Amino acid sequence: MQKCPPPQNGLFSQGLCREQDKLSIYVVDQVGDIQSNHGTVLNGAGEDMEKKIVLVTGAASGMGAATARLFAGAGATIIAVDLNEAGLNDAAADFGAAFCLTGDVSDSGFCNHCIEETVKRFGRIDILVNAAGIIRRSDAAGTSDDDWRRVMAVNVDGVFFMSRAGVAVMKEQQSGTIINFGSIWGGIGAAGTLAYCASKGAVHQITRAMALDHAPDGIRINAVCPGEVNTPMLASERDAPPTQADLQALADATIPMKRLAEPEEVARVVLFLASDDASYMTGALVPVDAGYTAR
Repeated sequence: MQKCPPPQNGLFSQGLCREQDKLSIYVVDQVGDIQSNHGTVLNGAGEDMEKKIVLVTGAASGMGAATARLFAGAGATIIAVDLNEAGLNDAAADFGAAFCLTGDVSDSGFCNHCIEETVKRFGRIDILVNAAGIIRRSDAAGTSDDDWRRVMAVNVDGVFFMSRAGVAVMKEQQSGTIINFGSIWGGIGAAGTLAYCASKGAVHQITRAMALDHAPDGIRINAVCPGEVNTPMLASERDAPPTQADLQALADATIPMKRLAEPEEVARVVLFLASDDASYMTGALVPVDAGYTAR
């Protein structure tokens, strides 16, 4: 285990957000106040995150990193988890994690350790975000035994092992929330990504079943189901890396809003699901797909 480096930009971090199709520059200070030239960017959902203890898997890149960054900006304490140690350190330097844990979520012992270490340091865990995931692009004939098992191990076992460890603590607390990363492909399927589709369908059912099991314990469990998102995974496992023109052509051909999502757009839905604003939501699968599954 290694301690994350401090934020590279000191007291402040800055970036871009979308607000009614306009780009707004925002500044985040250490107490989580977010200001914009168009007014407050985060309100409501972000207001109850200060002092929350949040563990995020898959935090080195993509939607996991965006989620960790958004929660940190809202004042939460972040425990960042990923298999990619170098990538995790770089990302954590950006959003300022309390500490990092490097390991494989398909290992139940590692997942137990993550929760135990979090409780040891902070006395509780308030929010668990299961964002770690991988993809293999092939049909059944092209999917090897090893590829099938690896996708299931990370995408399904990882969610189950981390959630099992998390709910044991949350049940004692009589509070807590878990947000899993599902996918639109877990509900409608897609050609050429058999193992990934099957794994995300399993994540959806884990979400629903655990939500029913633990609703009496004060624990809410939901899933966010992204469509096509501009992340490293979208470009991975292809014969050739797609160009920006390729990605725009994909969006034009398949997405009603004619653009890819940015990771931050999905992260904002995760923040909402974790907040008190979603206090009557559990067992929900929330699509963030620009209308893809509305057809």
